[in-house]
Amino acid sequence: MTDPLEDPCRACGSRDGIRSDPGWACAYCGWLVGTYIDPDLPPPRIDVVYYLRHRDRVKIGTTSNPRQRFAAIWHEELLALERGDRTLERRRHEQFAADRFTGSEWFRMSRPLRAHITTVSAGVADPWQVHARWVSEAYAAR
Repeated sequence: MTDPLEDPCRACGSRDGIRSDPGWACAYCGWLVGTYIDPDLPPPRIDVVYYLRHRDRVKIGTTSNPRQRFAAIWHEELLALERGDRTLERRRHEQFAADRFTGSEWFRMSRPLRAHITTVSAGVADPWQVHARWVSEAYAAR
């Protein structure tokens, strides 16, 4: 059960909190309430491989700034995020090469691709929640 936080989470901005063993934590990303984030440090870099759907096609790409990148791509839905960089993106392009539209990063929504996306997003209703957790973990690791 969640309760409203007094202030937005410093890591992700959510206002939902849960009582945890050391105190209150953000229900969205897990950041401990009251933990300091140095505003002089740049935000952590989190590389992701993304799966965007537009009609019956899926774009598999990579970015370290998903909100900015997705604003530039015509799509209908963010299906999943997978932590990884260009190496993982290349591996996914090779893995689903049979479904690739020639010369692009767009793929046909095949059964194997759908199964992979289901596996990547298992237990996650919102891919942004996973991203928020990765960001909060990177802040905590500093």
